[in-house]
Amino acid sequence: MQHRIVVLGAGYAGAIAAGRLARRLRREDVAITLVNAEPDFVERVRMHQLATGQQLRPRPFAEMFAGTGVEFRLARVTAVDADRRNVTVVDADGTEDVLEYDTLVYALGSGWHGQGVPGAAEHAHQIASRPGALRLRERLAGLTAGQAVVVVGGGLTGLEAATEIAEARPDLDVALAARGGLGDWLSPKGRRHLRKVFARLGITVHENADVTAVEDDRVVTADGTAIPSAATVWTTGFAVHPIAQATTLEVTGTGRIVVDGTMRSVSHPDVYAIGDAAMAMGPGDKPLRMSCASGTPMAWQAADSIAARLTGGKLPNAPLRYFNQCISLGRGEGLIQYVTADDRAVSAALTGRFAARYKELVCKGAAWSVANPTLGVPTRRRAVRRQAPAESAVEAAA
Repeated sequence: MQHRIVVLGAGYAGAIAAGRLARRLRREDVAITLVNAEPDFVERVRMHQLATGQQLRPRPFAEMFAGTGVEFRLARVTAVDADRRNVTVVDADGTEDVLEYDTLVYALGSGWHGQGVPGAAEHAHQIASRPGALRLRERLAGLTAGQAVVVVGGGLTGLEAATEIAEARPDLDVALAARGGLGDWLSPKGRRHLRKVFARLGITVHENADVTAVEDDRVVTADGTAIPSAATVWTTGFAVHPIAQATTLEVTGTGRIVVDGTMRSVSHPDVYAIGDAAMAMGPGDKPLRMSCASGTPMAWQAADSIAARLTGGKLPNAPLRYFNQCISLGRGEGLIQYVTADDRAVSAALTGRFAARYKELVCKGAAWSVANPTLGVPTRRRAVRRQAPAESAVEAAA
């Protein structure tokens, strides 16, 4: 009997994990099903580009996984029963189905987070998804010269969104509202370059501005300042998909699944969680941040761990660490901030056009790894053994 592996979510982490499993395990021995609510891969790191009118290359999953042994299922996940080991999905035509699994890879990711700010859900735009980016694209296209756009949030997404919009639409009055200082986590060199680019693009920066309300034509900060806004872009953080919190899986207060070093659930050994949905610890015993930079190595770790446990191989011990933060500042400028293993900025940074090309190469490489899930090589022929529902704590920590 084939070992049934179900992967939920086909973002960077889920799609890479499914492809890597297909490469590691024999088709005769495993049945891999990848479930996703959209028919093609969404390059989430490019949503700010989509919002400004740029065209992104379509990457249909049916083509990407053709011939790999991965069955793609276009469906929306509505429930997970971690005790009975099944998943409820609704297909595109509205038909409900239940998928049984022996091993589950949970990679449903995250969406935008309004942080409970009044008016954010009603009046702000988000670029954490393709529908959100397309709605912002339509809104920006309808703005006329001189109208104001306010990007709320001074993290990586906010910096990229503000610069992309300002470069694409120099006729608009673009502003960024950051809770702290502009790029205050960067090195001195990184901060200087960031301010230089923002000044050149004419972006107004509101530092130490905690936005407490969003209205139709403005945002309001904690000190009562009203900032005019014909289009507000909300980039203050992400919230994980709510399904995990409704299960018996052990999760954090924010709904992230708690995993061990192999990305396996600490409460249910037949469940693995990767990407934004997982609470995994990195160097210095610090939680890995929600990002593609975290999701990709988590996917490698999970897939290789599953393959090792099913085949009697040695468990992987790949380091989950950071090397740099790659920030696009429009199409012609970029910033590569080198960091410590636990994601703290060091003095070294790359700036300018070379940094922009570097970031573009990283984005293309991430998309290529998803679009070529088995790296063009045949599936390895390895005998699969049945895995017991629970394994010893000693083995799990190996």
